[in-house]
Amino acid sequence: MLFLVAALLLIGVVMGTVAHAPLGFSLAAAAVIAVWLGIFALRERRGRRHTPTH
Repeated sequence: MLFLVAALLLIGVVMGTVAHAPLGFSLAAAAVIAVWLGIFALRERRGRRHTPTH
């Protein structure tokens, strides 16, 4: 429960920051985060595919 409260607080702080940032900066940051998440997803998928299941 504490983790959920902390996550919601962090989301509120980030969303508040994005609301005051210029649009170009927000879009650039969103693109960087999207690329990072895509790379992470590909690495996770590839790592699980090569690992034998028990």
